[in-house]
Amino acid sequence: MGGGGEVRSNVSYPVFAQRPVGVPKTSILKGRIEPFYKSGQYDKVNLLASLYNARYSGAPHVQLSVWSAPGQERPTFEHAVSQQFKETHIGASFGPSWSTHWFRVTLTVPAAIADEELLELQWDANNEGLVWTEDGMPLQGLTGGGERIEWVIPRSFRDGKPHTIYIEMACNGMFGNAPNGKNSIMPPDPNRYFGLSKADIVAVNVPARGLYFDMWELGDAARELPENSAEQGRALSVAMKIIDTFEVNNQESILECRKLAQQIIGPDADSHRVYEVGPEPTVFGIGHCHIDSCWLWPFAETRRKVARSWSSQCDLMDRYPEAHFACSQAQQFKWLKQLYPKAFDRVRRKVSEGQFHPIGGSWVEHDTNMPGGESLVRQFFYGQRFFEAEFGSRCRTFWLPDTFGYSSQLPQLCRLAGMDRFMTQKLSWNNINNFPHTTFMWVSPDGSQVICHMPPSETYTAEADFGDLRRSVTQHKTLRVDNSSLLVFGKGDGGGGPTWQHLEKLRRIAGISNTIGGVPKLKLGLSVDDFFDRLAPKANDLPTWYGELYFELHRGTYTTQANNKYYNRKAEVLMRDLEQLATLASIKNKSYKYPTEKIDNMWEGVLLCQFHDCLPGSSIEMCYDDSDKIYKETFETGHKLLAEIYKALGASDSKADGYESVVLNTLPWHRKELVEVSDTQVSVACGQGPLLALRNFKIQEDKPAVSVQQVGSQFILENDDLRVVVEDGCITSLYDRVNDRETIEKGGKANKFVIFDDIPLFWEAWDVEVYHLETRRELSYGSTSLHEVKPHRVTLATEIQISKHSSLKSYITLSAALKGQQSWVECKAEVDWHENSKFLKVEFPVDIVNTEASYETAYSITKRPTHYNTSWDMAKFEVCCHRFADLSENNYGVSILNDSKYGFATAGKLMRLSLLRSPKAPDEHADMGRHSIRWAILPHKGALGVTTVRAGYAFNNPLKVLSAPKATVESLTSVPIQLINSDESASIILDTIKRGHDDEDVSRREGHRINSGQSIIVRLYESLGGRSRGTIQTEFNVKRVTKVNILEDEIEEVSLADGKFNIVIRPFEVATYKLQL
Repeated sequence: MGGGGEVRSNVSYPVFAQRPVGVPKTSILKGRIEPFYKSGQYDKVNLLASLYNARYSGAPHVQLSVWSAPGQERPTFEHAVSQQFKETHIGASFGPSWSTHWFRVTLTVPAAIADEELLELQWDANNEGLVWTEDGMPLQGLTGGGERIEWVIPRSFRDGKPHTIYIEMACNGMFGNAPNGKNSIMPPDPNRYFGLSKADIVAVNVPARGLYFDMWELGDAARELPENSAEQGRALSVAMKIIDTFEVNNQESILECRKLAQQIIGPDADSHRVYEVGPEPTVFGIGHCHIDSCWLWPFAETRRKVARSWSSQCDLMDRYPEAHFACSQAQQFKWLKQLYPKAFDRVRRKVSEGQFHPIGGSWVEHDTNMPGGESLVRQFFYGQRFFEAEFGSRCRTFWLPDTFGYSSQLPQLCRLAGMDRFMTQKLSWNNINNFPHTTFMWVSPDGSQVICHMPPSETYTAEADFGDLRRSVTQHKTLRVDNSSLLVFGKGDGGGGPTWQHLEKLRRIAGISNTIGGVPKLKLGLSVDDFFDRLAPKANDLPTWYGELYFELHRGTYTTQANNKYYNRKAEVLMRDLEQLATLASIKNKSYKYPTEKIDNMWEGVLLCQFHDCLPGSSIEMCYDDSDKIYKETFETGHKLLAEIYKALGASDSKADGYESVVLNTLPWHRKELVEVSDTQVSVACGQGPLLALRNFKIQEDKPAVSVQQVGSQFILENDDLRVVVEDGCITSLYDRVNDRETIEKGGKANKFVIFDDIPLFWEAWDVEVYHLETRRELSYGSTSLHEVKPHRVTLATEIQISKHSSLKSYITLSAALKGQQSWVECKAEVDWHENSKFLKVEFPVDIVNTEASYETAYSITKRPTHYNTSWDMAKFEVCCHRFADLSENNYGVSILNDSKYGFATAGKLMRLSLLRSPKAPDEHADMGRHSIRWAILPHKGALGVTTVRAGYAFNNPLKVLSAPKATVESLTSVPIQLINSDESASIILDTIKRGHDDEDVSRREGHRINSGQSIIVRLYESLGGRSRGTIQTEFNVKRVTKVNILEDEIEEVSLADGKFNIVIRPFEVATYKLQL
C-alpha cells in the first residue's frame, strides 16, 4: 500500500479573540475623556461641534441698542428705559469700571428654528448683567466668561414677531474689577472695559447637551473612584464606548451614546426622579450663593448682585423641581424688597412653596470676633424679626459659613434667639492645626449648646463635582456617630448661586450612586433644617467643643482698617447710651416719643458695617468710603437724638444761664473721676445715676496730687498710688505704692514701640503669620520732654521716627489718684503712618507669671495660653480682645486697657498690643495717614476682677459734661434702674436698657405683636465666670417682670416685691428681663 498524501484534520476550535488584546493604560483612557467634550484643539470634531443646531446673531434676529448711565450711577429700570437708546453691536466695548449700561434687545426667532426643543439667548460681555422683561420684571442674572450666559427664550417668542427684553450691564466681574481681568484681591482697576462678544439666538441640541454632562460625570467618576476598582473600570469602559461610537453631526450616534451612558448614570438622570430611588441618602445637597455684602465691590453693587442671583434661583426652581436654595442675611432681603419689589414677591412665593429657604437668623453674615455682645444680640434680633415679619417664621439654623473665627458666646446667643443648630465651614482653612470634628456639639461658657456641622467637602461654594461627593465621606471626621453631611453648592462670594449645570451634574452623580455606587447617596429637594432634624436624635453622642472656635488664619483682621474699627467701637457706645437715655426720657417725659425708627435705622447701619469683610478690614477702598458715610450718618443722627433727649430731661449739652455743670453717666455703678469742665476748671464727679454733680478738685499746696521730677535721663511721675519711671521714652518702672509691687519686669521697657515685617503667604489685609515675630525691630526714640504739667495731671512726650515716611509722638500721662479708685497710666500715640507691609505694636514686659492670659470678648472672658507648648497653643500667637487684656497671678495682675483696638498677644511675660498694619491689597491705601490711639496700663491687686471690667467700660465711656438747672440735677441723680450685686465679686453687669420693641407707644407695627402699656428691657451678663446673685430695683412703677429671650419673647414670670426682684445667673450667662410698667 504505498504512496503518501496530505492529511487534514476534521477538528475545528472556536476562536475567542479575533485580534490580540492588551491591557490598556488607565491614564491614557482617562486622558481621552476631556478632549472629547471640552474646548481645545478638537473643537470641530468632538462633541462641542454638535451642541447647537443653529446660531443667529445680528439683525434682523438680534437687534441691540444701548443707553449708558453717567458716572457710577445705578438707575432704576423705569428711569433707564425712558432714556434715548443708540444702536450698538457685538464687538463694542463698555466701561469704565463700575459703570452701568442698559441694552434694549429685540429678538425675532427665525421660522427655521421655531420648533426646536430649546432656544436660548447667549449673552457674554465678561461682566455681570440682569435680564428684564419689557414691563420691568427682573428675570435672571448673567455672568460673563462662561459662568452664566444663557437665558431661555420663552415659547411665546416663537411667533416670528419681534420681542423686546432689557439687559442691565454692570461693568464688573463676579469678583470685582481686579487688574487684567483676573480674579484676585489686588486693588480694582478703575478703567476696565468690557467687550460684548456674544449676543446670539441658539437652538440647543438637547441630546448632545445631555451627553456633554454624561461624559463630564463619567470622566469625574473615572478620576475620583479608587484606582483599579471595579467601579472605575466600568465607568472607563462605558466612556470609551461612547467616544468610539460618537460621530460628529450624527444625531443617531448621539442618541446611541446616551443609551450607553445609562449603564452608569441610570435611566433617570434627566429627571428629578433620580433622587427618589436607591438607599437612604447620606449627603444632602442645598443650593447657596454666599453674597459678600461688600468685599471686592461696594455695597451698591451687592444690592444688584442680590437681584441677579436670586432671580436666577427662582428661574431654576421653575425648571428643576429639586432645586432648593438656602439664603441668609436679612439685610439683603430688605434691599431686594426696597429696590426690586417684583423680584421680592417672586422670592416670597418660592418661600411659601418650600424651595427658597431664608436661613441664618442674622442681619448680615457678620464678624463675631470684634462686635460687642449687644451687637451680636442685635444681629439676631433684627434678623429674626425681619424673617418673621416677611415670611411668617423664624430661622432655626444659624448660618455663618465664611467668617474669621467664632466667639465663645455664640451658642448661648443662638439659643436665646431660637436657634439650636449652626453651620459653618471656615475652620477648614486653618493653616496650622486640622480641626478634629465635622459634626459636633458646640458649648458656650455658660453651658448652652448648639449642634454644629462643617460640610466635609470643605467649601460653601462647591462646584457639584463627583469629587465633592466623595470628599463628603473621605473627609468626614465624625463617621463613628453619623455619616451624613451637607453639600453646599453654587457660585459664591460674588453671588450667582447654583447654575443649571450644577443641577445637571448632580442628577448624574445621583444616578451613578444608584447604579454602580462608589459615591454616597445624594438627596436634593430638602432643607437645611431637614438635615439637622435628622441629626438631632444623635446629639447626645456627638463630640463636644467648649469655648471659642479660634480660626488659625486671618489674624491680621483684628488690626487692619483702624478707623473702621474705631468707628465700630464708638457706634456701639453711642447706641448703648442713646437707648438707655431715650428710655429714661420716654418714661419721665410723656411728651417725648422714643425714636424707634431712627434707632432701628442706626442699628441696621452699624450691623451692616459689621459684615465679615467690612469690620475685619478685608474689602476694597470703596467699601470703606461707604462705611465711613454710614458711620457719619449714624453719629450725626445720634447726636441730634441725644440733644433732643437732653432737652426732654431738662438738660443741655451747651452752657446756659442759670444752669450748673454736671456730667452724664451711663454706666450702672458708682463713678469717681476727674473731669475737665473747661480749660481752667477741674472737678471731681462722684456718684451713681444719670447725672453726677461736680465738686471742686482740691489741691494741697504742700503735697501735689501728681508730681514729676527729672533725674538725669529719667522722669519720675508719682501720685498717691503709683510711681512711674520713664527713661528714653519707655516705662522702666511702674511701682504700685499701695500694694508694694513692681509691675515691670526687671530690665524691661514698657510702652516700647516695635515694628515687624508683615509679609504673609497669601492674603495681605487678612493674614499675619507667626514668622513675622522673628523680624521684630525696636524703634529709635528721640528725646523725652514735659508736655503738660497741671495740678491734676502730668504728661510726657517723646518724638519717634519710624522710617523716612512715618513718625509718631508718644504720650505718657499720670493723673491724680482718687481715693477708692484704681489708678492707671494712660498712653497715647499720634501716628503719621505711611508704611508698606509693616506692623506696628507696643510692648509691656510685666513681672507676672501665668500660663494663661485673659481677654475680654463678647459677654465673656476668654483665656488663652501664654506659651507655645503645642501647635494649638502656638497658633494663638495673635488673638482678639475687646476693652482689655489681663495677665494675673492669684494675688496681683496687670491689665492693658484699650480704646478701639482688638489685636493682642501675650507670650510669657510680654504683653503686646497691635496698633497698625499696612497691607496693600485689596485696599492699597489701608490705614495710611494720621491716627490717634489710646491705651492704659492698669496694675491691680488680686486676680482679674471687676476692677478691670469696670475700668474697661470707663476708659471707653468717658463722662460727658452737660449743664442743667438744679431741679433737673436733683431729679436725675438717683438711679432709675439699679443693679445691686449680692456677691463680693460684683461681676454682674447691667449692660443694656431699652424700651420694649413692641410697646404700643413705640412700635413701628411691622407685622409683629403689639403690647399694651409700656415696658423696659434690661439685659445683664455675668462677666467673670462665676455663678452670681443680685437684685434689680427701680424707681418706676413696675407691675410685672418676666425673663425674656433676646427676641423679647417671654420665658417665665419673675417674683416682684416692693419694686425689686432677685436674680441668679450662671457663669457668663446673658439674662434679659422685661419690666412691665
